[in-house]
Amino acid sequence: MEKFDVEKLVRENIKKLKSYSSARSEYRGNAEVFIDANENAYGSPSEENYNRYPDPLQWQLKQQISNIKGVPPQNIFVGNGSDEVIDLALRIFCEPKKDNVIICPPTYGMYKVCANINDVEAREVFLTPDFQLDVEGILSATDEQTKLLFICSPNNPTGNDLNRMDIELLLNNFSGLVLIDEAYINFSMQKTFIPELVEYENLIVMQTLSKAWGLAGLRLGLAFASEIILDLFNKVKPPYNINQSSQQLAIKALANIEEVNNNIKNIVQQRNWVHDQLQQFKFVQIIYSSDANFILVKVDDADKLYQYLLMNRIIVRNRSKEPLCENCIRITIGTEEENQKLINALKNYA
Repeated sequence: MEKFDVEKLVRENIKKLKSYSSARSEYRGNAEVFIDANENAYGSPSEENYNRYPDPLQWQLKQQISNIKGVPPQNIFVGNGSDEVIDLALRIFCEPKKDNVIICPPTYGMYKVCANINDVEAREVFLTPDFQLDVEGILSATDEQTKLLFICSPNNPTGNDLNRMDIELLLNNFSGLVLIDEAYINFSMQKTFIPELVEYENLIVMQTLSKAWGLAGLRLGLAFASEIILDLFNKVKPPYNINQSSQQLAIKALANIEEVNNNIKNIVQQRNWVHDQLQQFKFVQIIYSSDANFILVKVDDADKLYQYLLMNRIIVRNRSKEPLCENCIRITIGTEEENQKLINALKNYA
């Protein structure tokens, strides 16, 4: 395989793009008087002072992430949720109506949605019946216009880790960029692909602060990649894509690693408990092994079970319309009390 050259994948209009230069991107440092950005110097009625624009590149937050992940800040991108990372990748590398990407259903639905929004063909190569990558099928579906491959591991909605050797094989043979979505990696025994960034120039690793870190409301997604790739992301993103409040709250949360680790342990323990409890019900046909903070369960009638739980004010996710997931519901692991309420309700359903 010839040496990877990211420039060959970038859209011509992005190469020529002169990005918007905000006041805060032109100046970095300490000063006493800020009269450069047309802000309101008198502040606002809010208890917090939000009259100044936030750091457009979130350097303080990235340094905190760097300390935890062992990745230099310049190799970190912070997005408005992982969805912004997905959308930016499509806008930077894929020419509408011309290029294509590959997704592997059943998987996270926003890959296809973002592709459709950007008018980029999403070629679907289904997972195998045991929810693993069809490597041969993926490579066969690839042509000169294939720019991106989306891989979710642990996968959503199936919950399982994807075979690491299969992913490495694709990294070595796929001609475009490989985006590995590790949103649920903290609940898995699988190692992150972040250390492999030094070996694979065509790799982008996505993570999030929504799951293990419990910050879904802040909408903070992370991407780890080469400086060349992330310079393009920073070129195309909105000037202030992460607000000041989200940056401050995330920095505060990232200081409590011990609490987060304890929460992860509790979730994994509860996941195992829920898995064991589900085995008692005759309407449950398959309990799929999970490496995430949820469990996919095949039942005899997913629509009926979903409506029953809804009547009992318990909300699960009916995934029956996804490929290979007929009559499957996805159960997110809740608190011990919430999980017990679910099992009690299922006993009455049985």
